[in-house]
Amino acid sequence: MSIPSNHLKDLYELFASVENKSEAEKLLKDILTPQELASVAERWQLVQKLSADEPQRKISKDLNVSISKITRGSRMLKFGGGGFKYFLKKMGK
Repeated sequence: MSIPSNHLKDLYELFASVENKSEAEKLLKDILTPQELASVAERWQLVQKLSADEPQRKISKDLNVSISKITRGSRMLKFGGGGFKYFLKKMGK
């Protein structure tokens, strides 16, 4: 799926304008469906657990997610663009 670069620029600017948790909540609840929001929240929990070196089987049990989903998250943490690592460090995780 090709996304026009000006659309991405607008989206990045929108997220950069968020000033606090309340604003983030308002934006995320409107821009994402409840299912998308749950999926993003789950991914963030998964990445935090992977970063803390929790075993994949424990993460799978704790979050009730498949090992393949955890493996995908692990690949993004290791080989992605660095966003997860940056924000884990920024948030002291």
